[in-house]
Amino acid sequence: MDTERRHKRGAITRSSVGPSAAEAFTIIAIATILITRLYLRLTGYPQIGGGDLHIAHALYGGALMMFALLIGWLVLGFGARTVCVVLGGIGFGLFLDEVGKFVTKDNDYFYGPAAEIMYILVVVILVGVRVVRDFRPLNARERLASAASIAADGVARGLALRRREIGLRLVDQASAEGADADDVASVRALLVSADHASDRLHALQQHVIRLIPNFLRSPRLVTVVGWLMVVGALVSVAFGLLGVALGGYLYEDEKITLKLDPLSIATVILLVSAGLTLAMALPAMIARRRTDSVWPLVWLRNGALVFTLLNALVDFATEGFGAVMNMSIGLCMLAILSYHLDLAARSGAPVPSPSVTAPSGTAS
Repeated sequence: MDTERRHKRGAITRSSVGPSAAEAFTIIAIATILITRLYLRLTGYPQIGGGDLHIAHALYGGALMMFALLIGWLVLGFGARTVCVVLGGIGFGLFLDEVGKFVTKDNDYFYGPAAEIMYILVVVILVGVRVVRDFRPLNARERLASAASIAADGVARGLALRRREIGLRLVDQASAEGADADDVASVRALLVSADHASDRLHALQQHVIRLIPNFLRSPRLVTVVGWLMVVGALVSVAFGLLGVALGGYLYEDEKITLKLDPLSIATVILLVSAGLTLAMALPAMIARRRTDSVWPLVWLRNGALVFTLLNALVDFATEGFGAVMNMSIGLCMLAILSYHLDLAARSGAPVPSPSVTAPSGTAS
């Protein structure tokens, strides 16, 4: 009986908000690496300690990750989980920034392949998140369990309007997919009866959004950003393959400098990044004219995420702090697409059916 029940319920129960938290954790970690390296570069790489002592910032990273775990174990509520994501992301970034010291005999902070090691870890995290999230849509039990988790927050601390709406939407979807009627009614009752709570984080987000000029919030900007991603990725793939085929090429005159890099680890990483971005952005832009579903926006955001995180790491290793500019461009694209994806999800945009392999927008 227990075996049948476990088989029916599956090995794991996925959270509807877990992938977003994992992506935020990764973004914070990478941003921490870039900010840390910028700070150290500007301050001349100071050392904390005296004499033979040097307190590496990886220790601070470990401490922050420890606090994130303790808070997650000891405290309930959405706010506590947000703190865990932030502390864990900063801590992981500080720890990962010193990976060169951990893999070299002479504790070489500037070890060249450190960027590739970071790249592999980031890819493992992002791919793992995508597999868990997109292998199949959330089923009725998982949607109802996610709604129950939100309801538990309501019992503990009350619910902000936006969180209550998300929970009720998950309950409705679970009910439509055949969840037990009594369970649905119980969770819905908890969500409806929960005390009201303020949502300072969401209010801060909305305040920041109101400060953004209207043209930056226009839906037309999604089209511009999407096609820029497609063209940029296509050009990167073309020139990257051409450089590999020619074994490197340099053309330089008074006005133009064109450099094509030969085959290297960095070239392969950039080619993979451009290829993944193109594979996600091009179908999404074509589909946006044919469907009102939210999945094209999800794919565009995923493409921006790949560009932002992976390219910045490689650029940082090969071009120094020129990566900060690329990182800023990627974060702007990511912010624009995330804003419009959030609007689409809240407006009840259609999501793909289980037969479609695109990501589900309800978990965003």
